[in-house]
Amino acid sequence: MKVIFLKDVFGSGEVGETKEVSRGYAKNYLLPNGLVVEATPGAIKQSESHIRQELERKQQELHKAELLAKRIEGQRIVLKAKVGAEDKLFGSITGAIIAEELSKLVETTIDKRHVALDRPLREAGTHEVKIKLNGQSEAMVTVVIEPESEES
Repeated sequence: MKVIFLKDVFGSGEVGETKEVSRGYAKNYLLPNGLVVEATPGAIKQSESHIRQELERKQQELHKAELLAKRIEGQRIVLKAKVGAEDKLFGSITGAIIAEELSKLVETTIDKRHVALDRPLREAGTHEVKIKLNGQSEAMVTVVIEPESEES
């Protein structure tokens, strides 16, 4: 079945694309959720304005992500943690902790899924962490993990 995508559908199509998809996928998922319309000459004309609006919205989101990436770039996050032998942490610093601290610094909510950590940080010291805001906008932040003082 030939359809026109009104919204981005991961793995299937992007806004404005006309593609052939299986009839079951279109009837059971795409059409009921308003993600596509059947590609008829009348539907193509009707969907043009909707597609244009969706593309403009997408461009605005990309622009906002780029501006946020510029604000985040080079930020320095200092965290205190309990440290044992050889600068190993008791516990770990996760993407959620980094996102929370970064959100406080830039006064904008940063989702923990945007923090690109292969594994949690488990050693005191300085670490470079990549923040991926979308497929195109990225920023690097410095995370400094310091030992908690005995008085604290």
